[in-house]
Amino acid sequence: MACFDGKVVLISGAARGQGAAEARLLVAEGAQVIMGDVLEAEGEALARELGAAAQFLRLDVTEEADWARAVAAAEARGKLTGLVNNAGIYVPKLMMETDAALFERHTRINQLGCFLGMKAVVPAMEKAGGGSIVNISSTAGLRGSARAFAYGATKWALRGMTKSAALELAPRGIRVNSVHPGPIATPMLDIRSPEENTARLKSVPMGRQGTAEEVARLVLFLLSDDSGYMTGSELAIDGGATL
Repeated sequence: MACFDGKVVLISGAARGQGAAEARLLVAEGAQVIMGDVLEAEGEALARELGAAAQFLRLDVTEEADWARAVAAAEARGKLTGLVNNAGIYVPKLMMETDAALFERHTRINQLGCFLGMKAVVPAMEKAGGGSIVNISSTAGLRGSARAFAYGATKWALRGMTKSAALELAPRGIRVNSVHPGPIATPMLDIRSPEENTARLKSVPMGRQGTAEEVARLVLFLLSDDSGYMTGSELAIDGGATL
């Protein structure tokens, strides 16, 4: 029996990159997966690829009503036991290049969106007898990152939110952990030039970018019962970049 048989997992930002990799692995392990994103064409295509075990719906993570619909769709399939807060944006700018609108956009999607997601799933997870929330942060939430001022601010915030939520939700049987990827070969890195991405690898002891599948396997571990005594943890997956 696959380790996610009978479980339902909700993923934000699931249409491509790490979210899509997580969806594929979860379906392969027996889960029912609700995939939310604003990239509707890509999300619908992924749902067709994955078949009956997966469902795509439009999810703007800054809208409480969208989260309510996503949770309802998950509960219609069974017990909602997992949430992956994967949706996020990254615009590499120095502080002096960042205006208030760009800072607020990062905050609404990367921080507010995760808060709304966590809050939305708690009643359903309690009914299910417990659950696991995985917040996708970044190595920019573990150290300073000059060219990611707004992005880094939200990822540091998410790190703190994860620990606070872990304390609050542990008595309710819900675990909350954060994953901190380094440079991962996904469309998010396309915002940098190939030269910038190559130069960044000089700070990675393993000398390569990670893959979305490697991050997804770590996320699945945190969603599974194998990590049942872990909450409030922050796990870097970065090829040693933060050593």
